[in-house]
Amino acid sequence: MLVLGAKFRDAVRGIATALVPASARDWVRAQQRRFGILQGVAVGDVDFGSFDRLSPISPVFGKDRDLLTIERYYIEQFLNQHSADVKGRTLEMGDPSYTIKFGGSRVTQPDVLNYVEGNPKATIVADLTNAPHIPDGTFDCIIITQTLQMIFEIDKCIAELHRILKPGGVVLATSHGMSRVARREGIDDWGEYWHFTSQSKRRLFGDVFGRENVQIQTYGNVQSCIANLHGLAAREMSAEKIDFNDPNYELIVCARAVKGQ
Repeated sequence: MLVLGAKFRDAVRGIATALVPASARDWVRAQQRRFGILQGVAVGDVDFGSFDRLSPISPVFGKDRDLLTIERYYIEQFLNQHSADVKGRTLEMGDPSYTIKFGGSRVTQPDVLNYVEGNPKATIVADLTNAPHIPDGTFDCIIITQTLQMIFEIDKCIAELHRILKPGGVVLATSHGMSRVARREGIDDWGEYWHFTSQSKRRLFGDVFGRENVQIQTYGNVQSCIANLHGLAAREMSAEKIDFNDPNYELIVCARAVKGQ
């Protein structure tokens, strides 16, 4: 009965939202706050089920459940959509797995950047906020996934990405919108400083590449955000639900930025 009642209430609320002017809804809410009356949701209606806990189901982003995490699922959707951009001389952070997967034979020279020495896959060691040893106009494509949030001087980083791209080259960048904190100064090798919104990413890249050269795409919905915070794997959600996109819940925020000719 509680479930049926909640569904009925939500349906009525949806109809009222569509029909009642915003000014009238605001007035009703003001009276609710003022007098503590007409509250629409009875405490105890929600059954939290498996989420009724204070620790996540998986503390490592679901990697212990399946290598295809919810975040990776969305990242690969974005890269697959823009796979034609992955060509020529490319640069990827840490390892070339996405370059190989999405670029294939279109890639003539896959480079890998690492921030510090010691990565055998790296062909370039550099700080992306200041990399003068990388010549201007070097790369046709740069894939930078889940890295920007770890760089404090993000504006300098985006300027360097623009500088080292060839004219017409493309940056494919993904980063967290809603997520648990992944890195902490003093505990990990580096910290995590930012979680982005579509608005912040559009301005950051648009100020450097030009707004007309930047496309922003977000992925996520309230259920995938909750599932991701608990570290569930992508395959634990139905395709219908994980693929539903709600712009109010930006789990992953992606940018495709093209350097002008």
